[in-house]
Amino acid sequence: MSLPPLVEPADELTVDEVRRYSRHLIIPDVGMDGQKRLKNAKVLVVGAGGLGSPALLYLAAAGVGTLGIIDFDVVDESNLQRQVIHGQSDVGKPKAESARESIEEVNPYTTVVLHKERLDSSNALEIFDGYDLVLDGTDNFATRYLVNDACVLLNIPYVWGSIFRFDGQVSVFWNEHGPNYRDLYPEPPPPGMVPSCAEGGVLGVLCASIGSVMVNEAIKLIAGIGDPLVGRLMIFDALEMTWKTVKVRKDPEGEPITGLIDYEEFCGTVSDEAQEAAADSTITARELKEKMDNGEDFYLVDVREKHEYDIVNIPGSVLIPKGEFLNGEAFGKLPQDKQVVLHCKSGQRSAEALSALKGAGFGDAVHVGGGVLAWVNQVDPSLPAY
Repeated sequence: MSLPPLVEPADELTVDEVRRYSRHLIIPDVGMDGQKRLKNAKVLVVGAGGLGSPALLYLAAAGVGTLGIIDFDVVDESNLQRQVIHGQSDVGKPKAESARESIEEVNPYTTVVLHKERLDSSNALEIFDGYDLVLDGTDNFATRYLVNDACVLLNIPYVWGSIFRFDGQVSVFWNEHGPNYRDLYPEPPPPGMVPSCAEGGVLGVLCASIGSVMVNEAIKLIAGIGDPLVGRLMIFDALEMTWKTVKVRKDPEGEPITGLIDYEEFCGTVSDEAQEAAADSTITARELKEKMDNGEDFYLVDVREKHEYDIVNIPGSVLIPKGEFLNGEAFGKLPQDKQVVLHCKSGQRSAEALSALKGAGFGDAVHVGGGVLAWVNQVDPSLPAY
């Protein structure tokens, strides 16, 4: 559906701006009027990571006048495979500051506003208020629901993108004119069911494919051109190189959004059963090392996937993926006369496996809090982290 322009045009473009945006100005659908609207637009990007990187760069290059950035994280070397707004010299620097420096190189006419705090229910409405449009490129369900609900309450449209391995999705949610995120996903998936990009990986260039589509939608909304993805979900498969679009409709029985909630509790990081199982059955990486040094007889199990095990593993560990614990296949592979010690990358998957293991009668089983990452940080820094 066509929608009216989201932003009123600025009074004028300077001579330098006309030169800079000339390739936009000669597109009839954009022209001087559309470019003035971009100049007057205030766009907030949630996350300066995989999707935020290309989105911020192209929003700035397009001439968006004010860009807000929400990100409290710092640049890590593992980010550089896909987060192209950052460089090697930015490792250890706050992502928001690194992103601002790159944007200023791309377009000095764009004003950048930094929000370096963690986004939560206590500050979302205050941060979002005053922006015309929000782009959400985060990789966790708690923040996605928070962004959605804040935008609904403030009647702000937002462009949502999601990536995982070779797959990407994009849609535009605007409660006034169509569905919102809760109409697509009324409830979050069960804890541990959907791995994050940190657990499952993402093809770096996929960020550019999906991020550029998000900016395309933002420009259409701001200028009032084309047919935005309101009420439609675009799905991209990079392996098959296919794009398809499915309709998304408002849920007539959906609960109205009246305020912000505790989204970490709503989504959960691990299930209640896993939390209960791990409550008194968690050891540290250093305690695992002590058990090894003391010659204790136990059975160390890595519950990650094989491709992760091939990257880095704890010496002596046996690979049995988490799925085999959930379907029961793992139990016949475990010794009955030794304590079983589980670990994964960071501790979430091993907690879920531990819950299943204790349910099968392995009462003295434990898991390693922090997983392989904790082992690398606390015990053997010579090993690679991922």
